[in-house]
Amino acid sequence: MISGCYLCIDLKSFYASVECVERGLDPLKTKLVVADAERGERTVCLAATPALKKMGVKNRCRLFEIPQGISYIKATPRMKLYMKYSSEIYKIYLKYFNKDDIHVYSVDEVFIDAAKYLKMYGGDAGHIAEMVMGDVFRLTGITAACGIGSNLYLSKVALDIMAKNARGGIAVLDEEKYRQLLWDHKPITDFWRIGKGTADRLGKYGIYTMRQVASADRGLLRRNFGKDAQLLIDHAWGREPVTIEDIKSYIPKERSITAGQVLPKAYDFEKGKLIMREMICGLCIGLTEKSLLVNSVSLFIGHFRESASPGRGSISLPFYTASYSVISKKAGELYDKIAGGICGIRRVHISLCGAIYGRESQFDFFNTAEDMDREKRISETVIDIRHKYGKNSVISAMNLEEGSTAVSRNNQIGGHKA
Repeated sequence: MISGCYLCIDLKSFYASVECVERGLDPLKTKLVVADAERGERTVCLAATPALKKMGVKNRCRLFEIPQGISYIKATPRMKLYMKYSSEIYKIYLKYFNKDDIHVYSVDEVFIDAAKYLKMYGGDAGHIAEMVMGDVFRLTGITAACGIGSNLYLSKVALDIMAKNARGGIAVLDEEKYRQLLWDHKPITDFWRIGKGTADRLGKYGIYTMRQVASADRGLLRRNFGKDAQLLIDHAWGREPVTIEDIKSYIPKERSITAGQVLPKAYDFEKGKLIMREMICGLCIGLTEKSLLVNSVSLFIGHFRESASPGRGSISLPFYTASYSVISKKAGELYDKIAGGICGIRRVHISLCGAIYGRESQFDFFNTAEDMDREKRISETVIDIRHKYGKNSVISAMNLEEGSTAVSRNNQIGGHKA
């Protein structure tokens, strides 16, 4: 029995599996992808069933990349449905574990601190995983996989590298077993938190495995990765000090409210600014709803050519505020500065930073207390109406302009059809 006991449970090809279950089909045998075909052949597939994956089709591929000779079902995304399934499956987890011992990592993946439940359920983590996964399948038709580890990191690695292809969908790792089985595993990008950028930087020094990371000069790693070097070293040895309790009790030093979107086609300068203003309007409504004020704006403008340099920058606000008029004015100044040289805009990302709790915006000579109060009351009225009648029950004139995406996005969840 391993010292700590963490489960990392993943719902296999979740969106695609839900679509199969809804059609009365077997997710393990049906060839299906979840993708919005209305967006064209370059649209990204959100999920593919295991049957398609066996034929070389990958999650997050584009429709045109699926070989022509394969016959398959195209399922339009239904995000509300997936959220409903996820919520029902979370209720199944709550039958076995206290919510304080569950960390929801994503819509289809959770971490569970199962140490205190071993005795209750017979002292075997694999048996607990089998019970939970069996319940999920029996009640929803969704197949799950589970990594079991002596810490959070090892449970995730056990899931990602071993469990998804293991008999029964369960794999177990402790530090010793990790070094025995996976120290020489390639590619190194299979390991949690090692992306292509990190792998490329390691590769410059002939480091391609976790064994090589563990034996590398620590000074070299710190010079290249800064404070992240210690995390890399710990993970190379299979160590992870953070617990679910630590995650639950963590309070970030600074909050930010963000929004981003990929545009359906390349936008010119003025239409790009329209999108930015729409997004800020939505974010400001969110600030009022959450009783938050912010003091700066960060903006990222991406080119339709991925190789081209994006525009990015930040600007301070004159005071803490949730005012659309104040925030959009300063963001407009920033946009004019960073987006002027971009001829085809495809990505817009905005962060409203330095968020603090507060109901009343500050003011100055140009933005009076009366102005701020009037704007706040309008926002509160819009929030009340939208809660009752839906997001598109109140829209602004700019939402009717050519190129606007706000109305369609109000019917989406996470940028995809609800």
